[in-house]
Amino acid sequence: MKLQAQLNTAFTMLLIIMMAITGFVIYSLIMDLLISNEQRQLEQKGQIIVKVLSDRYKTQKDIEQFNTFLKEQDLQMFLYDRESDQVLYSTMPDQVVQGFIKSNDFSNMHAKLMSYRNDKFVQSRILFYPRSSGLELILLTPLHDLKLVQHDFFTRLLLVFLIGAIVAVILSYFLTRKMVTPLTHLKHQVKKIEQRKFNEIQPIQATGEIHEVAEGVYHMANELERYINSQQTFFQNASHELKTPLMTIQGYAEGIKEGVFDQAEAEKGLEVMVVEVKRLKKIINEMTILAKLESEKTVYQEEPVHMAELVEQVIDRVIPLANDKNITLDYAVTKGLIVKADQEKLLRAMLNITINGVRHAHDIVRIRLTEDNKHVIITVEDDGQGIPDELKPHIFQRFVKGKHGETGLGLAISRAIIERSDGKIEVYDSDLGGAKFKMMFHQLIKK
Repeated sequence: MKLQAQLNTAFTMLLIIMMAITGFVIYSLIMDLLISNEQRQLEQKGQIIVKVLSDRYKTQKDIEQFNTFLKEQDLQMFLYDRESDQVLYSTMPDQVVQGFIKSNDFSNMHAKLMSYRNDKFVQSRILFYPRSSGLELILLTPLHDLKLVQHDFFTRLLLVFLIGAIVAVILSYFLTRKMVTPLTHLKHQVKKIEQRKFNEIQPIQATGEIHEVAEGVYHMANELERYINSQQTFFQNASHELKTPLMTIQGYAEGIKEGVFDQAEAEKGLEVMVVEVKRLKKIINEMTILAKLESEKTVYQEEPVHMAELVEQVIDRVIPLANDKNITLDYAVTKGLIVKADQEKLLRAMLNITINGVRHAHDIVRIRLTEDNKHVIITVEDDGQGIPDELKPHIFQRFVKGKHGETGLGLAISRAIIERSDGKIEVYDSDLGGAKFKMMFHQLIKK
């Protein structure tokens, strides 16, 4: 069953249950209200009758004359003497009066109903004054009349309920349709994502939580498309990067085996093979590290890292390379800055970026460690040729290499480590003329 049909069915069932309970309660209360109202009206009539009898009809003959008048008014009543427990007069036939006397206890002043045969009557009792007279006027109304009123009222109420239910169900249909239609469209878009038809995904018109879900689905689709494209690019680049040294090794190995090269060429070929094997090993190691950083949580062990000490370690390791290239390392640090990270891996990320700077610099590499608005900021910049603008958005992706790049995985590894450290890395143009890498870390702890 579709969602719209389920919602409409659930709403209709709930409406029927609520209407049934409400109708039962109202039906039960109507009779009590009608009886109370009828008793009140009978009491008002009875008080008028008692007052007239008390004021104008003193003798028994007068009462009999007034009784004749009451019969003409079609009133059902008894004149009851409590002292003698007798009915003195009634507007009803003697046979009916005897039936009432046999079926009811006239001395029970708290009873609301009297019975005669299979019929019920609402009664109202009015005392004559003075009370010592012991006389009561008992007025009756057939309960059947009240049931007719009850039935008529309930029939109208049921009609109103039925019309209201039909209107409510129609409104429910349109409201659920308005709510479900975006979900149906969203389902179709999810199917397109499943089939990887990302270029066919279209936005849907929705509000509230459905709009938020739709936005989340679109964001997921974009991320999934980007991931799939990056994976395809990765495998293409990986196969190319691995294929090149393997072909070189294969060529020299087959040539040496078949005796194509002389002694000097064979020795040179062996040196090239050793170099290519080291390069191949480096690519594989970096690919393994990058895969672990992006998939395994346990490979990254966080601890408090003193950033000033980390920068000192980077400088110590880079100085030999800088001296060989006659590059000046200009660095300044702010003491007491600590971030939560894996020290060994963060050192690797810093070394990758700094060594890149030394390799591409002409004369100087500048390193700064500062604090800005409760963030730790590290900048590494050089005076080399810089990074082309078209390459900057992709520089941290796998196998993306600038001029004189090696494996194309160093910056991707650095980015993965920094992001695992709850930080981010960006690249800009440096005032020195080359590239400027800016790393920003959260979770600053002041020493």
